Amino acid sequence: AADPFDALTEPVVAGPCLTLPGGAGAATITPGRYCGGGILKGNKTFSPGVYVIDGGTFRANATANLAGSGVTFFLTNGASVDFNGSANIVLSAPTSGANSGMLFWSDDSNSFASNKFNGNASSMLTGALYFPKQEVEFLGNFSGAGGCLRIVADTIKFTGSSTRSADCTAAGLNSMPLPGAVTLVE
Repeated sequence: AADPFDALTEPVVAGPCLTLPGGAGAATITPGRYCGGGILKGNKTFSPGVYVIDGGTFRANATANLAGSGVTFFLTNGASVDFNGSANIVLSAPTSGANSGMLFWSDDSNSFASNKFNGNASSMLTGALYFPKQEVEFLGNFSGAGGCLRIVADTIKFTGSSTRSADCTAAGLNSMPLPGAVTLVE
């Protein structure tokens, strides 16, 4: 199948290296370039915008409550995602603009990494998980608002139950062209 997001222009990786807030306290996080990954605990709110995760693992532990609307997380320099079970994660992509519909996005040079998305039943990821050369493990029983979550990756592993929707235009995602036939291989 053709890559439905191949023509998108990757966000610019620039600006000073910031550090994700540690500790279990509440924090509001602003867009920018975050270097070396980090472990999120407690209540963390992401303001709208682009978050560049420059290297390391972007991790959320079981005690994390993550929220953000209109956010795009762009992973570069070998960065990966590891959201552990029981974390409450409610994130949605922008519904307009250059990054419309893009929630998590790995650059084309990131390869051979595994990205784990595992949340609780009230978690929602609304938008696209785009990892063209990486693996995605989708372990939760959650999906996007109205089932609007698209996953495009080199390899996808599903465990648990979740709902998908074919019409996600309200979430900023255009229709995804499919080849004449779809085949599942084991």
